[in-house]
Amino acid sequence: MIKCQLSSLPLWQQDAEAYIIFVDDTFSYNEPMKELAARFYPALEAVFERQKFKGGAGEQCAVSGSDGAKAVELVIIGLGSIAKPWADRLERLRRATGQAMRIVERLKIGTIALQLPDEHWFATDAATVAKEVVATMNMAVYHFDQYITDESRKHRTDYEVTLCAPALLHDAIAVGVEQGSHIGFAVNQARHWCDLPPCVMTPRHMAEHAERIAKSHGLKHTIFTQKQIIEMGMGGLWAVSKGSAEECRLVILEYRTTHPNAPTIALVGKGVTFDSGGLSIKPAARMDEMKDDMAGAAAVISTMELLAHLKPQVNVIGIAPITENLPSGTATKPGDIVQFYNGKTAEIKNTDAEGRLILADAMSYAIKHYELDAMIDVATLTGACAYALGPFFCGLMSQDEILSEKVIAAAKRSGDRVWPLPFHDDYKVAIRSTVADICNIGNESYRAGSITAGFFLQNFVGNVPWVHLDIAGTSFNVPDLSYYRPGATGFGVRLMADLVMNWQ
Repeated sequence: MIKCQLSSLPLWQQDAEAYIIFVDDTFSYNEPMKELAARFYPALEAVFERQKFKGGAGEQCAVSGSDGAKAVELVIIGLGSIAKPWADRLERLRRATGQAMRIVERLKIGTIALQLPDEHWFATDAATVAKEVVATMNMAVYHFDQYITDESRKHRTDYEVTLCAPALLHDAIAVGVEQGSHIGFAVNQARHWCDLPPCVMTPRHMAEHAERIAKSHGLKHTIFTQKQIIEMGMGGLWAVSKGSAEECRLVILEYRTTHPNAPTIALVGKGVTFDSGGLSIKPAARMDEMKDDMAGAAAVISTMELLAHLKPQVNVIGIAPITENLPSGTATKPGDIVQFYNGKTAEIKNTDAEGRLILADAMSYAIKHYELDAMIDVATLTGACAYALGPFFCGLMSQDEILSEKVIAAAKRSGDRVWPLPFHDDYKVAIRSTVADICNIGNESYRAGSITAGFFLQNFVGNVPWVHLDIAGTSFNVPDLSYYRPGATGFGVRLMADLVMNWQ
């Protein structure tokens, strides 16, 4: 985590190598700017004029100066207009923070003084502003370099940051800094697991990470082996695992609050540590990215550790079915029929529609063994969703308006954005099978592969309020966001944590 400290001294009085300021489009050459110019940047006003810097969203101005013999940098990032909705303004702050970190990274700077912007500009409080800045700074410095031996290609992560703000806000900001640090770590942990090569991050190893987290934070945990999974009648999870030499796992982590009569929420994440498509094998191009097919499970497990730090007044059950999907002589075949934990059967027409099979057993288990007030599943489920919404919004499917609104509100606050897809019963008939209860792919006449996949999952949620999040487009290689690099994004961690922490 990035080291942060607070100061009530003016920015220009801080001992740092870089000074970061965020401004909006009402930006002017004001007194704080003049103080900085007087000490470090005599030609600052002329630089603004030459670059025509107006503080528009995404505009940046980086100026080199000196403090005696020491080189110092001033980094000013524009936030744009306050006329935009508050959620958009908060996202601009995240992106501006990411931009600033990219600049200091390029300049090989290690000590930073950052002026926290006025919380009223974002229609929120100082703790939230600090939380978002610190979480985003940590996310921006993440770099998967574990297997890079050339030290010159690695990026530093040992930044020391001084956050400047009025002293009366320090207590609130300190809370935000702590939360933001844990959030950034949790997101990056999920990213790291997904970025690891699939020969390393196997179902067994992922289950071991979950067990380590549970023991470290006092979470109750249950990890079912493949033998137990078969004995329990989890035909979906077993069907996907059959083609692999690696045995599957079902991981369950439980966070319990001492608050009486607290609601209970289940978070279920798809964990296919490598998805070749099985016998319905995928094209070779970009198959390497299928190590990210465990992004839902990674997000859920990492969120459970985060909640152990944040301590919400809600009971949370995290469930992750984990497996590989590989072709072999023992693999499930198109045309096979499987029976799930809740007794329903499905015809397998395409073994690459495997995520819904393992989620079906996990969700059925949650419904049977816990009294749930809500269930959220998060999964890299369909390429169709990535094509429908692109990389910036995940697909939300539900017929529960109250729970959907809660998730949408959490998405706006957290930055993990969602977009509702039409989840109407007209699509339900698409997964009807002539030889089993349901089919694992939708009838081509109905198209809408993301929606029909959602209706497959609906068979395993009973009467519990439920939201399905398809993160296929948002979990990997998201472009144009300054706080991500190529690779995994950890999408869902911020959303699920915010949802739980603000549950009402």
